[in-house]
Amino acid sequence: MSIELDADNNLQDEIREPLIIPERKILISDDPPQEQKHQWMVYMSTIAAVCGSYAFGNCAGFSSPAQAAITEDLNLSTAEYSLFGSILTFGAMIGAITSGPIADFTGRKGAMRVAAAFCVAGWLAIYFAQGTISLDIGRLATGYGMGVFSFVVPIFIAEIAPKNMRGALTTLNQLMICTGVSVSYIIGTLISWRVLALTGLIPCAVLVIGLLFIPESPRWLAKLGHQKEFETSLQKLRGKDANISEETAEIQDYIRTLDALPKAKMLDLFDKRYLRSVTIGVGLMVCQQLGGINGICFYVTSIFQSAGFPSNVGTIIYAVLQVVVTALGATLIDKAGRKPLLLVSGSGLVLGCFLVAVSFYLKVHEIALSRHPLY
Repeated sequence: MSIELDADNNLQDEIREPLIIPERKILISDDPPQEQKHQWMVYMSTIAAVCGSYAFGNCAGFSSPAQAAITEDLNLSTAEYSLFGSILTFGAMIGAITSGPIADFTGRKGAMRVAAAFCVAGWLAIYFAQGTISLDIGRLATGYGMGVFSFVVPIFIAEIAPKNMRGALTTLNQLMICTGVSVSYIIGTLISWRVLALTGLIPCAVLVIGLLFIPESPRWLAKLGHQKEFETSLQKLRGKDANISEETAEIQDYIRTLDALPKAKMLDLFDKRYLRSVTIGVGLMVCQQLGGINGICFYVTSIFQSAGFPSNVGTIIYAVLQVVVTALGATLIDKAGRKPLLLVSGSGLVLGCFLVAVSFYLKVHEIALSRHPLY
């Protein structure tokens, strides 16, 4: 009988025990993990870096809305303004070539400061320009800064971002470039070209100030062997309570693996093993540059004027569509895949260029001309 009573008492005690003990409540809490609470530094660093991307867009989008006013104020010929518009790409080529050594020597933050300094100098030269020489020097300087930004900003974002956020954050680079171009188009229809040049100083100033509060790339510090600074930077990015030991070991293993590999040479690109990959990579870049987007970007206002379409309306529509489509592509890139998006965008580019070419051919030869009420 006593055994039965003891069994009943034990059963009652088990029934009274809570299903989840207090210590376990912490484990099933709905609060986000600790590492997710401290990602604010990653976001802040990314926001500061993409100001460089926005400055890139400002440089690319300046010449189109400013063309008519500059040619009138400074009495420039078509050839002189064409040089002003295209010299940007020469500066960008020089900047892109030298950006790697600069980023490796001064750090990612240092390279962004150098790019911002060139852009500031270039915008001031354009603002105070009274002739073609100052205009071209300023345009060349902004192009150089643009070329450095094109390399160092996505590299910096990729190096500071955690794996699960890397794809989403790096797409902000292209989105902010398009946003910078589009904003230049829109406000360029409302303000003078000299004031438009001054607006290019704003993202550079925000970038330089932001760099004072964000850490250097931990991977660059690890590559230099600065162990203490490397761990401090990574801890600041992940949060003071985050466990960074696993990621620290992973980065160090990666750096050691890179150091152990033989130094790559230019002739390695022509090795049969890499022929397919190099052909695809270089081919995509060539198609991107020769697709005509730079010419349209630099002279979109005059293109609409030549077509007989209201330039302000056309420029604003182009600017809005550019941001919307870029944002859409950024959201679809991980869902739809790279190849389908490349095929769709490439097909659209071919169709668009073909229609523009046919329309201007018909206009030049005065074929099938008609007046639209809007013209």
